[in-house]
Amino acid sequence: MADRPWTAARRRELVDSRLEPTRALVEAIGRLDRKPKVLVNASAVGYYGFSGGPADERAPAGAGFLADLCARWEAEAARAESLGVRTVLLRIGVVLGAEGGALGRMLLPFKLGLGGRLGDGRQPFPWIHADDVVGLILAGLGDERWRGPVNAVAPEPADNAAFTKALAAALRRPAFLPVPGFVLRLGLGDLAGLLLDGRAIAPAAAAANGYRFRHPAIGPALSDLAG
Repeated sequence: MADRPWTAARRRELVDSRLEPTRALVEAIGRLDRKPKVLVNASAVGYYGFSGGPADERAPAGAGFLADLCARWEAEAARAESLGVRTVLLRIGVVLGAEGGALGRMLLPFKLGLGGRLGDGRQPFPWIHADDVVGLILAGLGDERWRGPVNAVAPEPADNAAFTKALAAALRRPAFLPVPGFVLRLGLGDLAGLLLDGRAIAPAAAAANGYRFRHPAIGPALSDLAG
């Protein structure tokens, strides 16, 4: 989502790459005599938009391009329910993994001592360790209690400043070069909202279903990945 600015062409690409494969998959399921028992769909916490207070799975869709995309994406997947297929709608936060992804792009500047908070650093950072993304997918596949929206985010929230501090500590590097918000907005346009705005997201459904996170806190999670 964040590899280049959201031009009109890029927006079309993002919409088509999410909606068309999901629609095709559900249509293929509909043609099967022997249908799968479960479909786990992966969208994003961008469903809730970038404004408002803390949100769990009961919150409505937010406003803006990303929220609209996620809502349409989930609507395509939810058609599987009418086919008798239990459907889990994962809404995934920022996935932190040892190989590539969001963390991979951040490591080099932080290792060089050039890291810092984005904007004022107070924006929520709904993160999750890659191990727990896998854990939630497996739980959704294997446990019939799981159905509908599931926020795939860690239970202990962090803002951008706390994440910056934790990553610098995990790498044993300073982090004193903040990036002003206006610089990001000038360079990235609407895409800057992914980095500078946000809502605190709670994994209420996972908690209700008894899921135990392997990496609930940002400091130990980043120490595990940096190690």
